[in-house]
Amino acid sequence: MRDRYDPQVLVYSKKRAQEMVGTLAGFDLVVAVMAVGIVVRMICPGIADKWTGTPVVAVDSSLRSAVPVVGGHHGGNDLALRLFEKLGAYPAITTATDAAGRPSLEGTAAGLGARIVNRSSSRDVNLAFLREDVPVVRLAGPKIVLVDEDVAVLKSKGGVVVGIGARRGVEASEVLEAARMALESVGRGIDEIRAIATGEIKRDEPGISQAAERLGRPVIYLDEEVLNAQSPTTESRARDLGLVGVAEPAALALSERLIMPKKAYGRVTVALGE
Repeated sequence: MRDRYDPQVLVYSKKRAQEMVGTLAGFDLVVAVMAVGIVVRMICPGIADKWTGTPVVAVDSSLRSAVPVVGGHHGGNDLALRLFEKLGAYPAITTATDAAGRPSLEGTAAGLGARIVNRSSSRDVNLAFLREDVPVVRLAGPKIVLVDEDVAVLKSKGGVVVGIGARRGVEASEVLEAARMALESVGRGIDEIRAIATGEIKRDEPGISQAAERLGRPVIYLDEEVLNAQSPTTESRARDLGLVGVAEPAALALSERLIMPKKAYGRVTVALGE
């Protein structure tokens, strides 16, 4: 998708099915108002692989079902859910991670504003997501890294990482306001957020996850080993918990540099990295 909030969507009816193959590449998403079987027969000649094909969602003529035929993890599933919101069409999502309510490699990469370098890892990583939370680790260079086939390598496309620390019981509204004020202080906007990052010890804080959900961005929970591998610029009370910090180390772990050291906004501590 060119823009996750303003995709170019093409709607095809059965009468225009013959035109579909030749124009798929010119659009971000395609809605085909026809039977799934017809869609499959029409688009097969134009399908190369799941990474380059345009997502296609088939919708029956009664607008009762929306079926992502190809490109589920690349916009098709999101489009089916949007059609459910707008039309009430049942989103017949069949990708395993989405059907199970679990994250996916493709979704994680998109949320982080990153591209997947070794696409062949997607099968193993997505299977792992079905069983457990797969950790996200950033390695700062210069380095030479050897990885196994089931390790996905992502290359960042840029954006701001918002490192969050918070008191227990913090509300989503507090997190959102703190993030907004922090970004404003460095001349950045909410739309520039790539991800929310915090410590694994904050996983049970719904205020943080709800804030990320409202922003439409992922929240990445980093374990003790990752946080303690960073070099924050300020002292933290988290040392009492065996951590060098939360907000700053979390921001550093997923970015190249700090653009704002940690600062407290009420019950929320924010650090910004990019």
